[in-house]
Amino acid sequence: MTIKQEIEKYLAEDTEIYLNNIEIDPKSIKAIMINEVVPAYPENDFYGSEDAAYMETTIPLFQKAGINVTSIQEILDHGIYLTNAIKTPKTETTVDNASIEKSLPYLERELALFPNVQVIMLMGDVAKKCFNRLTKKATKKNAVPAISTYKLRKSEVYYQNIRIMPSYIMTGKNILIEKSKVQMASEDLAEMFKIISE
Repeated sequence: MTIKQEIEKYLAEDTEIYLNNIEIDPKSIKAIMINEVVPAYPENDFYGSEDAAYMETTIPLFQKAGINVTSIQEILDHGIYLTNAIKTPKTETTVDNASIEKSLPYLERELALFPNVQVIMLMGDVAKKCFNRLTKKATKKNAVPAISTYKLRKSEVYYQNIRIMPSYIMTGKNILIEKSKVQMASEDLAEMFKIISE
């Protein structure tokens, strides 16, 4: 199955929306990691070029978590799918509400493609906000409590029998500066990997 083609069977193609144009067996995916926003240039995304900017921080994060990977394909081979909540590049320092509203139907359809998911990791506040908007639409309440990620990390949150793990953003230059967040994100990643490996 090609992710982009499958989503566009249900939602109109939009030149401003960037979707993962990769071939994947949806049944093989046990965990989804939702990052904040697509990069300005698709070649810098997780499934972009071999030296994609997003992988510069993602690969070391996996390795710090004790997961021996060197490429996006090896991450997929472990049953882990990476995507972005916001499907249009940022034009400001923050993500505007219009971008969220435009992206949510595509994210919702994307998440529905994977029948065997055990864990969804929300990498950063934007991912948490978007996921809560989807769950609120379905159930009239947020799946993830509106408290800081630091306080949520050790609690077990579930939505439709899927473990929801709020964590920290895994891309961008800030992650290289904030060592404590790198440490916590790698611990969260290790916990996710343990769950899907049992």
